[in-house]
Amino acid sequence: MSKGAQHAPEEDSHSARRQWLLVAGMCLIGLPGLVLRFASIHPEPIIGAAIFGVGILAAAFLLSWAAEASEVDISQGLALALIALIAVLPEYAVDAVLAWKAGADPAEAEKGLAIANMTGGNRLLIGLAWPLVFGIFFYRSRLRELVVDRHRSLEIAFLAVATIYVIFIPLRSHVTLVDTIVLVTMFVLYVFLTGRLTSDEEEVLVGPARTIGHLPKRRRRVTIILALLFSAGVIFASAEPFAESLGEIGRKFGLSEFLLIQWLAPLASETPEVLIACLLAWRGKAAKGMGVLISSKVNQWTLLIGTLPLVFAFSSGDWALTGGLPLDDRQRDEIFLTAAQSAFAIAVFANLKMGFKEAAALFILFASQLFITNENVRVWYAGGYSLLCVILLIAGWRDVRSTAVTAWQLVRGGETAANEPRSRGPEVV
Repeated sequence: MSKGAQHAPEEDSHSARRQWLLVAGMCLIGLPGLVLRFASIHPEPIIGAAIFGVGILAAAFLLSWAAEASEVDISQGLALALIALIAVLPEYAVDAVLAWKAGADPAEAEKGLAIANMTGGNRLLIGLAWPLVFGIFFYRSRLRELVVDRHRSLEIAFLAVATIYVIFIPLRSHVTLVDTIVLVTMFVLYVFLTGRLTSDEEEVLVGPARTIGHLPKRRRRVTIILALLFSAGVIFASAEPFAESLGEIGRKFGLSEFLLIQWLAPLASETPEVLIACLLAWRGKAAKGMGVLISSKVNQWTLLIGTLPLVFAFSSGDWALTGGLPLDDRQRDEIFLTAAQSAFAIAVFANLKMGFKEAAALFILFASQLFITNENVRVWYAGGYSLLCVILLIAGWRDVRSTAVTAWQLVRGGETAANEPRSRGPEVV
């Protein structure tokens, strides 16, 4: 037996111990938020924001690992539904708290913080996370074009339909229960259709998810359930005090509460899935990493937006279909800008590819708007995104048609199209 073979079990044991220490560390990081909430202890705003924000971050990692490990025990479709729900849970928890407060207090509704958090999370995902994964892919492979699997055409199609719908919401003064019905139905249909797809590629668990997945059946299932319950408890216990701490920081230091909620809060909730996508890209699976982010965008663009009016209705007691979460001019502009960015992102991946220039454009357009405070600039940026979208769609209309045909085949149950990869460069090992 070779020396490497002799040391393999020992190395696996050391690796497993490191992964369990990582799991335990995340539990310890998330625990203070849970304890402070149930003990009704209110720390200083900056300290509270740090404790509760980092707690949400740690819980989100635990959720993602448990969800990945659950694929060992449950069907692909059910695992997909679970992961889709879990992916949006941290962001949803914060947004649900803000929507609940808006329903209970008209003054809170006027602040528009639920819309701030929703638009910030969506724009961060496309403007920062997508280019970041492409940058890692380019660094590792030196290829200037990232190609995703053909079954992503179904997600692109759902993202396109949802964007077309959402882009008209700013024409109204409310996000209503009608939007809830449409967008949540769209999400359920998306989960159902993608759950039918099969792939020839074997899913390989890595990191803590792999360690949990290799446990004996009973211990694995108990561990997954406990991790899911603990993480969900930390997230929901920390979401409200985290949002309150950010608001108090803004009032104390004269900072914009809207901007703090829009950009700082999503960093805690979006970071885990972005890091997972980046790790996949670093390990030579950039197409899969990008697929994770595309799927996350669909989840947030349907389920997250759709549930806001529902939470608002529960809080306010107003169940009129035409009423709902109120929108002022700024919130309408933010939604329009976010929808326009989504439209441009759809055009980028309409041919199931992202090039170097397209990734750079997504990042530059996102980053540059952060330093411009003029409110009219949001409309100009939205117009710029829309123009670029039209140019890309016209220039690549043949690829757009091909992707649309593939998506329709998948809707009708044609799984063969999903398993036929387009030509691409080699993955980096």
